Amino acid sequence: MEIKIIDETEKDIFNNFMAYGPKGHVLQSYEWGEVKRSTGWQPIRLLVMDEGKPKAGISILKRKLPIPGFNKCIFYAPRGPVADYTDKAVLRFLFTYVKSLAKQHGAILMKIDPDIKAPNNEVVRNLKSLGFKPVDSGKDFEGVQPKFVFRLDISEPLEDVAANFHSKTRYNIRLAERRGVKVKVGTKEDLKPFYEILQETCIRDKFLVRSFEYFETLWDVLVESGMARLFMAEYEGKYIAGTLAFIFGDKAWYIYGASSNEDRNVMPNYALQWAMIQWAKENNCTMYDFRGVSGDTSPDNPLYGLYRFKKGFGGEFVEFIGEFDMPFSPFFYYLWVSVIPAYRKARQNVVNFFRQIKKS
Repeated sequence: MEIKIIDETEKDIFNNFMAYGPKGHVLQSYEWGEVKRSTGWQPIRLLVMDEGKPKAGISILKRKLPIPGFNKCIFYAPRGPVADYTDKAVLRFLFTYVKSLAKQHGAILMKIDPDIKAPNNEVVRNLKSLGFKPVDSGKDFEGVQPKFVFRLDISEPLEDVAANFHSKTRYNIRLAERRGVKVKVGTKEDLKPFYEILQETCIRDKFLVRSFEYFETLWDVLVESGMARLFMAEYEGKYIAGTLAFIFGDKAWYIYGASSNEDRNVMPNYALQWAMIQWAKENNCTMYDFRGVSGDTSPDNPLYGLYRFKKGFGGEFVEFIGEFDMPFSPFFYYLWVSVIPAYRKARQNVVNFFRQIKKS
């Protein structure tokens, strides 16, 4: 076996394996590395070759750490590597090379969150034998990637797929159509109204939104290459909701969703999901991923509405094995997992305290 370092001239070879290899994922694509490059990450792409054929692949994102006087960084492979996790020899060969890279670059850790369903004791044992440590990422959205998702098998004809939807979900899809909701394929000019609705959504649901420039990069890198599509829901001459979906190989992912506070009763989100599922099917996908939900499925959970909405489409509730860290520097890794989070929490508590004083 040998390691092949991938550059742009070998993008197609890399992507073909990362899409159709074992546990292929869009976040391991060549293009996703370019999207992340625009936010300060440096992609490093590797293939394990055996007799001229890829056996495993990984797209590592490198991020420098702002530690004065030290040239330190972290390595992160979102949903990687793409490999047979039961093949210990290939995994050991790959991560032996990654360790040598870490030494060259000053990496303090390698973080992975594989696309592997839980429970899988064999894979967890294999990762631990390589030096990985499981990281508790909670039941909500505390991890880097969602630990719990809904996935829909769309390998059967669409009529059969829709027949497995909850009756209320089918009703709401038809209701949106009867009320006059139209789903359009968005243009780059539609990014601005989409982003405005996304900001409205973030304020309502209390989460942070990336910059508009980030979404322009997503468009330029992914939409223009056919790996993503913007969907906009129009009602009475105005946009009231929008979504962004990715496709890679035979899989599709719902990534971003935005909905206005107005006209939510005409069910635009149901119409958008159905449009994205149809698009995925038209592109020969066999799996549609609704992405994250909470692992706490109690009706008392504030995130239960999101769970109920996605569950209505009849997909499988999937829990992944979670995040794993391979520490390279015990001292700096301790700072990363213990001291820095405690400092950030204390600083935020101080900020919140003074905000409360200012309000009173």
